[in-house]
Amino acid sequence: MPALIVTISMIQTIMIAALSVAREREKGTFEQLLVTPLNMSQLLIGKAIPPIFIGIMQSGFILVVTLLYYKIPIVGSLFELIIGLLCFMSACVGLGLAISSIANNMQQAMLFAFVILVPLALLSGLMSPISNMPEAWQYATMLNPLRYGIDISRRIYLEGATLWELKEDVIPLIIFSMITLPWAGWLFRNHAS
Repeated sequence: MPALIVTISMIQTIMIAALSVAREREKGTFEQLLVTPLNMSQLLIGKAIPPIFIGIMQSGFILVVTLLYYKIPIVGSLFELIIGLLCFMSACVGLGLAISSIANNMQQAMLFAFVILVPLALLSGLMSPISNMPEAWQYATMLNPLRYGIDISRRIYLEGATLWELKEDVIPLIIFSMITLPWAGWLFRNHAS
């Protein structure tokens, strides 16, 4: 269940982020957004906050179900779990916004998102341990934000680990966010059709 907290919310977050700009482009309002007095970082923040908020709400709902229905107690700090989830959601939003800025319409955005979501889920350690994968795939999982999100969720929830102990998971998520969010912003400007 702790792994599902991040997996299901990742699907929701990437889909919402992927559809945001694609919908604007489909309606013809994307170009109007680009000429507003907002700079690119403000526009990016405005497009990133709603999917992150919805992802955190989704995670909270799954967390409540895990606690009340399945009666799996949380061992670690709820605050540190939320901070870890915020790092994970920002990485997912960057990926979703990059998909959205490439897609010309909502159908393309959904297709691109599903094409990316399946390998992310398969190479995350959700269904089979990463240590059982061939060595080349184990290295490939290092580019997967879901791998780090699942590890953060499992270790905080079940083992009581702190974020400091999980810095090998948090730092790659921050780096992933620092790459994908500016990349999405660059794609906003340079992939306008």
